[in-house]
Amino acid sequence: MKQNVKILSTGRFVPEKILSNYDLEKMVETSDEWITQRTGIKERRIVDGRTSTTDLAVQAARNAMQKSGISPDEIELVIVATVTPEMFFPSTACLVQKELKLKNAFAFDISAACSGFIYGMAVATQFIQNGFCKTALVIGAEALSKITNWSDRSTCVLFGDGAGAAILTASSEEGILGFELGSDGENGLLLYCHAFGLSDLSYSQFKDMPNFRKIYMDGNEVYKFAVKIMPYAVEKVLEKVGLSSSDIDVFIPHQANIRIIESAAKRLKIPMEKVFVNLHKYGNTSAASIPIALDEAIEEGRIKKGDRIVLVGFGGGLTWASCAVKWI
Repeated sequence: MKQNVKILSTGRFVPEKILSNYDLEKMVETSDEWITQRTGIKERRIVDGRTSTTDLAVQAARNAMQKSGISPDEIELVIVATVTPEMFFPSTACLVQKELKLKNAFAFDISAACSGFIYGMAVATQFIQNGFCKTALVIGAEALSKITNWSDRSTCVLFGDGAGAAILTASSEEGILGFELGSDGENGLLLYCHAFGLSDLSYSQFKDMPNFRKIYMDGNEVYKFAVKIMPYAVEKVLEKVGLSSSDIDVFIPHQANIRIIESAAKRLKIPMEKVFVNLHKYGNTSAASIPIALDEAIEEGRIKKGDRIVLVGFGGGLTWASCAVKWI
């Protein structure tokens, strides 16, 4: 018999610096009106030159740990979802483990872009369900400003920095109900960022491109993908757990674009009053998006005991992920 798993606590951290749409008007040819109408974003948070993804992850994790009432020694697994590690190795998760003195934990990173946090939750849930460990710390953390081309007006208006965390633990009641995960590597180059280790041929081909080692996105194609895959991922996870969209009390989608969110909610027949949106404050923070939104929704009293919640994300890979949770 599988062990039940619940979300014990959540936490978040965002940098102090705010970059508004009006600030971007001074940097590229754009306007607050254009950005707001196309995306719903008004501002985003940006790290300073001294702050790393690990720093963001540590603060979000510390926030979640303070709310949980558990000791560092009780955490047995650390997973960090990120596409902006400051090192290829050691993993960001190992750096978090060091800073928080989680001496009993094993730690590793996941790279699934904006779907990464739910991927991390799914992996942690398996470890707890099969009895390998009892308590896991899952973090989504990004410093996307470090890989953003600030002269590319089609992408620089979208992204921000931040981190969110959740502590998952074994439970006598069923909290996490199920997951749906998927990938489409065939279309991965619709949204990508180069790393090191390119072959000589690849390097010569890409090195003079304006977005070399910066985020590239085919916005129209990614939009088409998103408006289809978000409802699909939600429908699949609900089918797995025996629920329908009318059973959802709170819907927390990846905070990428208000048009995508509204389209998904409409297709699923979920009223916008049940949808949590905070992208106007933070923009798209990739793997940090869903845990930041989850923590804010809890803090604002939007989530109550017994509520059924659905989390859903999509991102580079291409990837998608959804999770159904009963709040206990």
